[in-house]
Amino acid sequence: MIKVKNLIVKFKNFTVINDISLEIPKGTTLGLVGESGSGKTTLGRSILLLNNITSGQIFYKGTEITTKNIHRFRPHMQMVFQDPYSSIDPKMKIENVIAEPLIINKICKSKSDRTYQVHKLLNLTGLDTCHASRYISDFSGGQRQRIAIARALATSPDFIIWDEAVSALDVSVKAQIINLIMELQRELGLTYLFISHDMAVVRHVCTDIAVLYKGTIAEYGTCSQICFSPRNDYTKKLIASVMIPKHT
Repeated sequence: MIKVKNLIVKFKNFTVINDISLEIPKGTTLGLVGESGSGKTTLGRSILLLNNITSGQIFYKGTEITTKNIHRFRPHMQMVFQDPYSSIDPKMKIENVIAEPLIINKICKSKSDRTYQVHKLLNLTGLDTCHASRYISDFSGGQRQRIAIARALATSPDFIIWDEAVSALDVSVKAQIINLIMELQRELGLTYLFISHDMAVVRHVCTDIAVLYKGTIAEYGTCSQICFSPRNDYTKKLIASVMIPKHT
């Protein structure tokens, strides 16, 4: 689904991403872990070409998107951020927030069709259609994240980047959103890049894990191998920072 080859990203001559290569097969979830400042969000944004890349190649289903018009591919690749309140216009009703990508990408043929799709997306993410007429400030943190997910799903993407999407939620709500994320993957056949600093969550959600350290891949392997048989000292420190049950 996604392939990154020799990616380098520099900001003002400072190398943030240094020669990273990775692959995310269809239907899998790659966990991207590392401490704050390791370059996780920059890598995620760069894969979607939301940042200018210095060099390297990014492929979507075998097509190199770094040399093509990214607008052709962007509906298929979406990102859900940590704080939905900062990424959603507080002056827009929720129905307009979710409908915006439908309008931009000319997905619906009529207003009634657009309303139907908005209600369908609300229900898909565990919200009620009556929420459509309200504003983002009316909702709790978990509900706001469900709205952000509904908006991300509007263009029927098959690849989603989750950028610390559950880190700001309390434990019970976090579990609900994680279950929703995994359920959507099963139902819709989605492929994920799951960015997080929480190894316990990553272990639960992900198929494979890439450990990022100062803009480079320190270790890359299956979830089981990284969590229970880490080779890199930095990975071992990350594992030691959280209690992970000793079973597969």
